[in-house]
Amino acid sequence: MDRSTHRRLLTLLLSGLLLPCCCAQTTPSNAPTPTPTPASSPSPSPQAQTERLKVRLAGYPRKHNEGRVELFYKGEWGTICDDDFTITNAHVLCRQLGFVSATGWTHSAKYGKGQGKIWLDNVLCSGGEKSIEFCRSRGWGNSDCTHDEDAGIVCKDERIPGFLDSNVIDAHVDENKVEEVRLRPVVATAKKKLPITEGVVEVKYKDGWAQICDVGWTIKNTRVICGMLGFPHERKVNKNFYKRLKKRAAEKVSKPKVNVSASGRLYLERQKNYFYLHSVACTGTEVHLAACPLEFIKPNATSSCSGGMAAVVSCMPGPLFMQNTGMKKKLKISNNVRLKGGARVGEGRVEVLKNNEWGTVCDDRWNLQSASVVCRELGFGSAKEALTGARMGQGMGPIYMNEVKCVGHERSVWNCPFKNITSEDCQHTEDAGVRCNTPYLGLESTIRLTGGRTRYEGRVEILGSDSNGTQSWGLICGENWTTKEAMVACRQLGLGYANQGLQETWYWDSSNVTEMVMSGVKCTGSEMALSQCQHHKSVSCQKAAAKFSAGVICSETASDLALNAPLVQQTVYIEDRPLHMLYCAAEEDCLSKSAAQANWPYGHRRLLRFSSQIHNIGRADFRPKAGRHSWVWHACHGHYHSMDIFTHYDLLNANGTKVAEGHKASFCLEDTDCYEGVSKRYECANFGDQGITVGCWDLYRHDIDCQWIDITDVKPGNYILQIVINPNYEVAESDFTNNAMKCNCKYDGHRIWLHNCHIGDAFSEEAERRFEKYPGQLNNQIS
Repeated sequence: MDRSTHRRLLTLLLSGLLLPCCCAQTTPSNAPTPTPTPASSPSPSPQAQTERLKVRLAGYPRKHNEGRVELFYKGEWGTICDDDFTITNAHVLCRQLGFVSATGWTHSAKYGKGQGKIWLDNVLCSGGEKSIEFCRSRGWGNSDCTHDEDAGIVCKDERIPGFLDSNVIDAHVDENKVEEVRLRPVVATAKKKLPITEGVVEVKYKDGWAQICDVGWTIKNTRVICGMLGFPHERKVNKNFYKRLKKRAAEKVSKPKVNVSASGRLYLERQKNYFYLHSVACTGTEVHLAACPLEFIKPNATSSCSGGMAAVVSCMPGPLFMQNTGMKKKLKISNNVRLKGGARVGEGRVEVLKNNEWGTVCDDRWNLQSASVVCRELGFGSAKEALTGARMGQGMGPIYMNEVKCVGHERSVWNCPFKNITSEDCQHTEDAGVRCNTPYLGLESTIRLTGGRTRYEGRVEILGSDSNGTQSWGLICGENWTTKEAMVACRQLGLGYANQGLQETWYWDSSNVTEMVMSGVKCTGSEMALSQCQHHKSVSCQKAAAKFSAGVICSETASDLALNAPLVQQTVYIEDRPLHMLYCAAEEDCLSKSAAQANWPYGHRRLLRFSSQIHNIGRADFRPKAGRHSWVWHACHGHYHSMDIFTHYDLLNANGTKVAEGHKASFCLEDTDCYEGVSKRYECANFGDQGITVGCWDLYRHDIDCQWIDITDVKPGNYILQIVINPNYEVAESDFTNNAMKCNCKYDGHRIWLHNCHIGDAFSEEAERRFEKYPGQLNNQIS
């Protein structure tokens, strides 16, 4: 035997003998002693070459950053045994889930016993692994444990910057049995209208589709199917109509000369039933058909659906999706629950209205049943995902609910049992969110991006028809194309938020370019598709070349700025400032126009001063649109301007006319302070990077230049103070409705008072009407 072979054998022997006793033994004393293994080896990881290993936290009760560890391997969810488990293993798993680190781990199935396989045992990580699959273990499925020994982890509640996977509490169902469900319309005209609200229920089976026998079918089953397909309510089906079709189809087969109606012919031609499910017994609260008790057809059964036919359901769409259905009765949706901060229709942070003020819901015990109640009351289907840990951004107002425990039948989340919040219970880092099932409208099939480097960017092309009815792709004129229009395009494409809206796309490949087919597009930003926005009836574009067509850069995350309204109210005061101290402010256009006629340097200006604290409550850092190479140096104040206008400060009278104005150029966007556990990233000193990190805020103190409104010419009276951040939508955000802040203002000529300061969308519509009897203005233009 040569020396090298001898050394390898000795190493293997030592590792097998020494590792189990040298490593810290973390198995509790009352747990079964693990059987010694000859050698620990890296887990085989065939998935590493194909797809990332799926990891999730499960169990009850738990918070979003803790739970039983479950791994999805070979099409099945399973657990990890707690034998030899360490905090190092927990660090690897927490990072894999998008958290920065672990704070602890649990043994003996603290979060309840799992089901299925115990995939890994005697796991030993070194700490640097990207995935638990690369740690040493017995190997996949090789375990001597029971589910009484399932391991759990507790992660630090801080997300890895840029980590895209949401922290999701999902339905624990057997994905191998039933995954995809659809409605197949029987009447020909129904298929041309989207969404499809009625038809034969079909489930994906192998490479095709199969039906469900309707024997014993109940309205509770229909409710679950409708919820999965994005509909809040179910309707009764005219079964006699379908029975007649079935009878005629049967007669056509036995007597070929029998006449069959057009709808019957369609039914006959496509009615090649293969029954996969014999019976379904849903309670009506399930969010997925696979979570219901199911009985599958036996392969050797003589009759697949004796005395029955294929199950048919009819669903009632929510108000957003009724335009093509021909239904007259409109459902009422809740006016005291809303979703905020989501990129797509039917998703967002859950906010509830109490005493005319909007607040959030804490994610303790937040689950799919509670999320589904919210979704249905807002006109969507059941919940696809229950989101925790402020995955849809943080709210700024009160937190009203904790430990919401809906059964699933409730008409509103307010009808569910819940606990009131105390100050130590929850923070906005625990705001609950949802992703609801929504009806398929096919909107993404009429738009595409071309020329970009990734699927998230490119020149926008939309599907149009010429005079002959021939469909082809065309460009959108880039004139006046803004972030708002880009938001709608990204939403229609299902690509999240708009990072930028581009008016010129000359740097992208244009070999496939066709003609301009749309111009003058103007969106509010909330539309589901560009076709719902205003646009010219006939194309009118001054720069019709392809390089001036509209483009977008989309992103799964976005920033969201919001002002601390109470701080403005607490810090307001009046200062009479001598003109000789205002030369720099005049140079930066921070005084009213009458200052130009003043007797400089004698006299003074009366300034309304206050502090403003601007929080980034979104999911991405707020960065100036302009790169540092184009920032403008202002020698007078000794700083760079990274944005032309960052904030508008206006004083408005009772009819909405502006009586005084101010503005704040973004001279220094930086992290003044952050929430606990969040690190500062941006600092202006020494020409540093500018921006506001998620979970941080930029404080503009009341005593710095231009942090005021010049009210020298304002007469005593009652006014409204209005502050608008990012007024020109220069930088993309997930939510622009919270960028404005308003206060009632009383000025007696000597003193000033602010009251009712609030973010623009913080109050109910009724309270907002009482606050101001005019619509207000956000454009900073004098009326």
